[in-house]
Amino acid sequence: MKGIDINEIEAKRIAPYGVKSKDSRGRRHREKEHPFRSLFQRDRDRIIHCNAFRRLEYKTQVFVYHEGDHYRTRLTHTIEVAQISRTIARACGLNEDLAEAIALAHDLGHPPFGHTGENVLNQLMKDHGGFEHNRQSLRIVDELEKRYPGFRGLNLTWEVREGIIKHRSEHDHPEALKEFAIYKRPSLEAQIVDLADEIAYNNHDIDDGLSSQMISLKDLEGVELWQENYEKVKREFKDADLKILKYQTIIRIINAQVTDLVENILETIEKEKIDSPEKVRQREEPIARFSLQMEQKNTELKRFLRKNLYNHYRVLRMADKAERILRQLFEIYLKKPELMPPHFVAEIERVGKERLICDYIAGMTDRFALTEYKKLTDPFERV
Repeated sequence: MKGIDINEIEAKRIAPYGVKSKDSRGRRHREKEHPFRSLFQRDRDRIIHCNAFRRLEYKTQVFVYHEGDHYRTRLTHTIEVAQISRTIARACGLNEDLAEAIALAHDLGHPPFGHTGENVLNQLMKDHGGFEHNRQSLRIVDELEKRYPGFRGLNLTWEVREGIIKHRSEHDHPEALKEFAIYKRPSLEAQIVDLADEIAYNNHDIDDGLSSQMISLKDLEGVELWQENYEKVKREFKDADLKILKYQTIIRIINAQVTDLVENILETIEKEKIDSPEKVRQREEPIARFSLQMEQKNTELKRFLRKNLYNHYRVLRMADKAERILRQLFEIYLKKPELMPPHFVAEIERVGKERLICDYIAGMTDRFALTEYKKLTDPFERV
């Protein structure tokens, strides 16, 4: 197609410290690129169309999918993270397509049943390389997805893959692989996804916690970030019902955190005269950070959620059940790998039995894991 140079169009709207497609370190396997879609746009599209992305619809965020139709799943959480990431990227003059691609891929490697599933698989795999969902996300896009002739995986760009493996939030403790250890920090696009992830799950966990009645408005009175915004909303919308007040408060908290983050990023960039992606990467600390005041409020909120929601007895009961289910599935497959689908078993020599089982279980949705458990343990269940 003549007359269109997508890289030049992109470069004109991205700040000097943002990552540009024309400067990408490229893909592992050489491909002809698209005439009017940038590298990172294609990465985003490949992620959206892969099997692992669709499975996020039935993977636990906090509440197992069958507990209610309105609770967040990994998929809805991922969409929220992508939306917040795009907003921050645009406000900071960054590459929206790169940020969006990283956001959409950041949870692909999560197993069923949330962080319980990750902890269980890590314990079961302790003598075989362990399990960490960022590494599994990278494994999915590099190895496990099969959609193209000539190579395994999605063949994403180095920058998106780096953002996946270096993703870090309260629940993440990534270890950068050798291929990505050349820089202290990932791109600023990847850094904002880390904070967008935190903003999204803190606020939707308040929403889901209130909806489930595991936490109450009374409980939240001591949380400054909630209470200061809730009081403003009540004064502005005196006759609104509680549901409206709840949603409006959460909207304001998200807006306050995003605004604080954008202002803090731009202030740091101006103060330190950061004018290239290289300066972003070589910095000792991440540029994407809240102000000290917002960080303190955010930490208080996270502590509240950990104490009152993540350790609520109903969540703990489901986590205990999930652990027993996953451990038994792993043991069953370990004794008889042939109970897995033939196309999986065919890879056992190349991958190794334990890693193959781990890949199979990690790829399950909550729904599939529960059904598979019943099929393998209940004599009256059809196999």
